[in-house]
Amino acid sequence: MYSIEDHQMNKINTNILKLFIAYTSQEISEEEFKTLQNWINKSVENEKKFSEYLIFHKKARSIGFYDNINKEEAWDNIVVQLQNPLLTEKKVPVKRLYWKYIAAASVLLILALTLFLDKKGTPKFVEPIIVNNNIKTGTNKAILSLSDGSNITLEKGQIYEASNIFSSGDHIVYKTDEENLKEEAYNYITIPRGGQFQITLSDGTMVWLNSESQLKYPVNFKAGETRKVELVYGEAYFDVSPSTEHQGADFKVYNNKQEIQVLGTEFNIRAYKDEITIYTTLVEGKVAVSTDTKEETLIPNQQSKVNTIDNDITLSMVDVNSIISWKDGIFDFEGKSLKEIMKVLSRWYDMEVEFENETLKGERFSGRIGKNYKIEEILTTIKNINIIKNYEINNKTVILK
Repeated sequence: MYSIEDHQMNKINTNILKLFIAYTSQEISEEEFKTLQNWINKSVENEKKFSEYLIFHKKARSIGFYDNINKEEAWDNIVVQLQNPLLTEKKVPVKRLYWKYIAAASVLLILALTLFLDKKGTPKFVEPIIVNNNIKTGTNKAILSLSDGSNITLEKGQIYEASNIFSSGDHIVYKTDEENLKEEAYNYITIPRGGQFQITLSDGTMVWLNSESQLKYPVNFKAGETRKVELVYGEAYFDVSPSTEHQGADFKVYNNKQEIQVLGTEFNIRAYKDEITIYTTLVEGKVAVSTDTKEETLIPNQQSKVNTIDNDITLSMVDVNSIISWKDGIFDFEGKSLKEIMKVLSRWYDMEVEFENETLKGERFSGRIGKNYKIEEILTTIKNINIIKNYEINNKTVILK
């Protein structure tokens, strides 16, 4: 008996099929993504297969295909068609609902490959234009400004050491300076575009700083007094040392028109100079966000948005893991516009972005990509799913077409 499987599975390996589905269902791991990327890069034919599937998937999603499909029936059909041990294995009941979704996507994939087998007008694959590519992947680096006005460059692989400061090149640690506890001295740490860094303050609070960020903080915190720092601009993740370890002293973070009062917790603040909204996302614990006119208390998995024009505060529940993935080396773009995505990438890769067609800015993309990838690998991924037709790199400028 002739089947779609007979006709198509010689065209695409079942393991690669599962990677296609894991990618589009946003359940792909870093290792799986690398495997998929390597397979795509092996040949133009592989690139075409992947692109054609994603184009079809995008169109199906836009018309509500996944909303209407009978996933129970799809599950039964896929077991019959693929006879895949991973799908039929009864030892994975926890994943059954997820595999039902995969089953639906698999049926769609088989249908898509059938439709595209002899399809005329297959998307034309145009090589990107790359001239003097000077765009580098971001790395650990920062500028430390001391209270005496001197600046110290901190870079990966370089050691810096002072009386109560030590930096390994990707992390700087402050210890309490017992001899100068009464001295009120502040340092700044500035993260340039294309950089990131981590700092441990003298009270044990850990702060991860994203590209294009600056933090002002005291060299020492006075015992029993409120611990105050300022996120001058940018993005930072705070893991605050609890007040119980500091004679009940609470912790406050200031930024522009907002103040955050903390009692031992973890949270993320995004407050870039070119954005009118300050985003505060609570991971665990409790924080109170306030402006001159309003105050709100956050619960875990909640985000506040402060409008810096009118000082209004709005709250919403969010996917915390997606928002804080940057500190763990992952770009997580969940339904983001291409304009938003390129703004994030421009900070990490220290590059400029131009859109040949303004309508591209509103295109949406969902996916997780490691921050260690070269910019051309990320742009190729975006190109492969037909969000852009092509791209050009000239010196430190990316042009999307």
